[in-house]
Amino acid sequence: MTEEEGAVAGTDNTVADDDALYVLTAVLLTPAQFPSVLGDDYPAACAALRLEPYAEGYGLVLGQDGDGARWTVVVDDVSLVAVAIASWDCGMEYDLSPDDRSVVCALPGWPLAVAVAAPGVSAPHDPEPDPEADGEDLAPLCPPDTDVWGPAQRRLGADAIALQWAVWREQIDDDTAFAPAGNGDGDGSGEDGSNGDGSDGGDPPEAGAEAGAEAEAEAEAVPPAGDAPLSGTHPGVRRALAEAHAYVDAPPPPGRVRSSFAPGDARMIRADGPGWSMVARTDDIAFLLLDELPGEILTVGRGTELPKLLRALDAMAVRPS
Repeated sequence: MTEEEGAVAGTDNTVADDDALYVLTAVLLTPAQFPSVLGDDYPAACAALRLEPYAEGYGLVLGQDGDGARWTVVVDDVSLVAVAIASWDCGMEYDLSPDDRSVVCALPGWPLAVAVAAPGVSAPHDPEPDPEADGEDLAPLCPPDTDVWGPAQRRLGADAIALQWAVWREQIDDDTAFAPAGNGDGDGSGEDGSNGDGSDGGDPPEAGAEAGAEAEAEAEAVPPAGDAPLSGTHPGVRRALAEAHAYVDAPPPPGRVRSSFAPGDARMIRADGPGWSMVARTDDIAFLLLDELPGEILTVGRGTELPKLLRALDAMAVRPS
């Protein structure tokens, strides 16, 4: 999380007109880049914040008002928020002050965990109910529970692997068994000569729900991989690969498959589906995480099928602009 602070003018009836919002951090909510802890795809992430899946996306500005209450200000000036995030990531100051005309709404609470607090105000807390709302106030946003393994922690684990690909990849050697990369009907033998077993790559990093630098910090703390293979290709691997293949013929909701920069001429592929998350490089292998296998990471060898699948997913994936 960045600790840069600025002021955003209050909005409508949610934050008082004479009250400022002390900005703590900001994140993008677009089809190509959104907090995956909120959902498998962009529409799901928007639904978690009670927003329409606007094609151009949003910027989310998280901060506290003068009383210390948590607020999330949603703006449609995505470029402004992107510039602020890029500046903070480079250690530069940036006064993120969206114009009132770009403010879509202000939502009580934070959808993500924030590790910092504004100085000189009360500790972060949910806003008091509006006595004039007759009990119709929106319930404050709160981060998804990541204390127990489930979809949110699984997606965060996949994001952490993507951030620290080299750390995870160097733990896989030529003797590691891979799951076959067919369409879910593989015979258990890969082109790499493996026996087709899915390999347990160890426990994923603890997936806290904090955004930006907090998630990256967790990724840096990845534990060493284990070397105990599962017995046979897990049915969840076959199901995930079959569903990934199906995305090529029937495109899923925006953001379900995302493509981002990777060293060389490769691309990093992040794909999610019901109960599974995939991280892969188009020039390398893939990692799979499954809801049904808490804390385990499975590897998928290239063989003859995976390169074709990854190229097809890259061709239909959304990319950061």
